[in-house]
Amino acid sequence: MHCVAPNLHPDHGTIAAFRRANRAAFEAAFPQVLLLARESGLLRLGMVAIDGTMLDANASKIRSVRYDRAKELRAKLAADIAALTARAEAADAEAQPDPQALPAEIARREALKAKLDAACARLEEQARAEAEAARPEYEAKRAAYEATKGRRGRPPKPPEDDPPPTRQSNLTDPDSALMRRSDAHEYRQAYNAQAVVCAEGSQLILATGVVATPADAPSFAATVLGMQGSIGLPKTVPADTGFASAEAVAALEAQGIEPLVAIGRTQPHRPYDFRPPPQPKAPRRITEPWRLAMPAKPETPDANTNSP
Repeated sequence: MHCVAPNLHPDHGTIAAFRRANRAAFEAAFPQVLLLARESGLLRLGMVAIDGTMLDANASKIRSVRYDRAKELRAKLAADIAALTARAEAADAEAQPDPQALPAEIARREALKAKLDAACARLEEQARAEAEAARPEYEAKRAAYEATKGRRGRPPKPPEDDPPPTRQSNLTDPDSALMRRSDAHEYRQAYNAQAVVCAEGSQLILATGVVATPADAPSFAATVLGMQGSIGLPKTVPADTGFASAEAVAALEAQGIEPLVAIGRTQPHRPYDFRPPPQPKAPRRITEPWRLAMPAKPETPDANTNSP
């Protein structure tokens, strides 16, 4: 801050403008600082920690619309625009005063319909991409089902090309999403910001990422493996239960990284919590091999001695 603002205290808007104007320089300096820290011994790339936090989007959650509701509104707007256009033509023929009143009403509805059209197109494109990604797994399950001649279970359902009726898109900031931290928190229009931090003492931020999914697991492996092109890959990555994912664990282990992921809640209900205690649930039956092996990993003698 001293080198940027000569010990002054500029407004946050001034700092933001400076960052935007010098984005390329900031992006180039970030890995250089980390490499310098590593060469000087300040940064030891052994164990890193990862976590995510919600960042509010510059958009209201009431501007989010469901796919089924968007289709209904598009049809209603199309009918209203047609009716208003007919009224405008009739007013022009009769030379009524204020001929711009109806065109303004039509323009507002056309602008809203254009936003709804774009929202539906985004949701449909996202659904098609998800269906295409899920198709190989479906084909494998269908082949296995047909090999047994339908004697085991129900036939697998093909992936849907259409988005679910309840899927939403925000008209102001379509890149953000409705999400909440847990069942006890409110929904917010937000992003999920991920950060990887050195856990060897320096606490330097080594990598960052922003996703529009409330769950941390889908971006777990990609965020950590993205370090390979800059500072290098770590040896160990502890993470909370939100990052528990068989695919992510397999992807990290394939690169020689040891993930230490919590597979259940570690904090019991506090005796004086303001919320009532949750209803007791039957213990989850764990069958996946990686989940069964994970709790024992932190207890091994070399669990915390992975630093180079």
